[in-house]
Amino acid sequence: MSKSWRAYALHILDAIGRIERIRQRGDLTTDEVLYDAALRNLQTLSEATRQLPEQMKMKYPDIPWREISGFRNILVHNYLGEIDPITVASVAENHLEALRSATKQMLNENNNAISADSSGTE
Repeated sequence: MSKSWRAYALHILDAIGRIERIRQRGDLTTDEVLYDAALRNLQTLSEATRQLPEQMKMKYPDIPWREISGFRNILVHNYLGEIDPITVASVAENHLEALRSATKQMLNENNNAISADSSGTE
């Protein structure tokens, strides 16, 4: 892996923030520009989740990691008819907060582990 998984975790948090700001601008189900912007950020987010270490993802079984990856495949490979604005709006409205929370916890756990390692070597 060329980048640290932490960089991908930060991409996830950034994409979630962008999607929230996009949603504040209007209705994803009726505005194709907002819909496209949300799709792009969901693609970024989905791709980034694939780069998180499996052992870390296993600590968060409530997050549907496999479905997120599958969603990414649908977005990237542009399977017609598989994604619609209502589905995208539902994902943005109902599923991102849990992912944000899990991602933040991963980063915090890693920071705590790094701090513990550093304090043990002093």
